[in-house]
Amino acid sequence: MLFTASPTAHPLPLAADDPRRTRCEIWTRVMGYHRPVSSFNTGKQGEFHQRQFFREPAAR
Repeated sequence: MLFTASPTAHPLPLAADDPRRTRCEIWTRVMGYHRPVSSFNTGKQGEFHQRQFFREPAAR
């Protein structure tokens, strides 16, 4: 589902071509500094989208 964050809440998801939507820029940490994923080359963008996130259980 696609939702927007705006001052007025929308009860239904917005369509992909809805003019009220704005593009969200995704940033990630690379080698100790932050960069937007949109600035990556095609191969690096592919690697980013293949990442699998996980949570490590806390040490006891």
